[in-house]
Amino acid sequence: MYNEFPVTRILSELQYDDLLPAILFRSARKQCDNDVKAIARSQNAQLTREHSQKLKAEVDRVIAKYGVDEQVIYDHPQFSALLKTGVGAHHAGQLLAWRLMLEELMTVGLLRIMVATGTVAAGVDFPARTVVVTAHSKRGAEGFRVLSPSEFQQMSGRAGRRGKDAVGICLIAPSQFCDARVIDEVAKSPPEPLKSSYFASPSTVLNLLKFRNVDDLKHTVSKSLASFHDRKSAEKVIQEAEELQNQLNKVGDSELEKDQSHKKAEKKVRRLKREAEILINRQGTILEASLRGLSRLGHIERGALTEKGLWAAELYTSLVLELAEAIEAGLFYDMSMEELVAMVSSIAGDPHRVYFSLKQNPINPKYYEKMQQLVQKVAACYDAPNKQEVEVLPNAALTVLMWMNSESWKDYSALLRLAGVTEGDAARLITQAADHLNQIARLKETHPKIAETAYYAREQILKPPLVDAAIID
Repeated sequence: MYNEFPVTRILSELQYDDLLPAILFRSARKQCDNDVKAIARSQNAQLTREHSQKLKAEVDRVIAKYGVDEQVIYDHPQFSALLKTGVGAHHAGQLLAWRLMLEELMTVGLLRIMVATGTVAAGVDFPARTVVVTAHSKRGAEGFRVLSPSEFQQMSGRAGRRGKDAVGICLIAPSQFCDARVIDEVAKSPPEPLKSSYFASPSTVLNLLKFRNVDDLKHTVSKSLASFHDRKSAEKVIQEAEELQNQLNKVGDSELEKDQSHKKAEKKVRRLKREAEILINRQGTILEASLRGLSRLGHIERGALTEKGLWAAELYTSLVLELAEAIEAGLFYDMSMEELVAMVSSIAGDPHRVYFSLKQNPINPKYYEKMQQLVQKVAACYDAPNKQEVEVLPNAALTVLMWMNSESWKDYSALLRLAGVTEGDAARLITQAADHLNQIARLKETHPKIAETAYYAREQILKPPLVDAAIID
């Protein structure tokens, strides 16, 4: 009995029953990469020469179609295995160009199995004949959690190609850490209700205050989908409180009032009413928190934007407060392109990801210390709801600087592998840093020197094979 179904067995079984192409969902990137290695070692998994040649021709067509540097694909550590087996790993740790190529190969039916994490289910729109789910949970920034009904539907919904398959097949191949009963329960559950991701962030408030006053903002927030959902939730809580209160009123004699259970019920009624009030006012409370933080940091005065607030409103980024403080404090003045890239990159990374650390950081430590002080200042002034902690990460800065000074992605990716950094994480960090630099470059009128340095710094890091996604207005 297997602890889990090996990818080699999954491939042979699907091929025997004519259930290819397939998407094999794994819960971790490392599992995807290990599956490709296992397939490559199996003699029974090798493609015919004709199929391999068709695969290579399609790869070249995709490279030409999107103008991708062919060496980025040819030098990929999984390229040889792809041509031999028709199996590829698709996850956020891979370069966008690689993922795009796999998607194209799957679409034309030349890929036999795409081994993927759940991100492929929500992010792209291409089906397969069969989907294989091997876990009931997925990994997030805070560890593993059970799949939601919507996530499972996204995964299973990839099964079946319109015009090619009469039905789509979704198979469950549980491992020793997967309970098929949990997947069955998730599969039968209704989808979660629509949720709003909106909240009155400082960036949103600053931009709206360029054209509206605070009263207009409060009206806009009260009419948002988030406020609508909060009110609906509050109505349910109020109804529960009223029903409990009615029960108490029916039995409200003097002896029962002294009863412990009676007192607990009264306490619950009061708690439910407080919960309802909090829900009704939640979006307004979030707005007030943003306004209060912006006021403490000098962006707003008497409900209107200050001079600082006016230029900060041009920074369309989640790091608007941190970048604005760095600019106002003079940290970015007279910085070289390399130093500016390092400072922006140091706060653009994700604390839970691994970045390059196998080289001396060339930036003066005092700059990181100053940036840390500014980040702490923002955190002390603005207590954001559902906020992600901003941390100063020198290794993130070093990761971007290494790319800035690399001759080619081939050389750079070799260093990343040596340090245990995935290409996808490095690429994401670089493009995030480039986007923040792009926003700073918008400040041509108020901070021309910094804007110019940011413009050319961005040009230095956003180079092939990375997608040029941020465009200067």
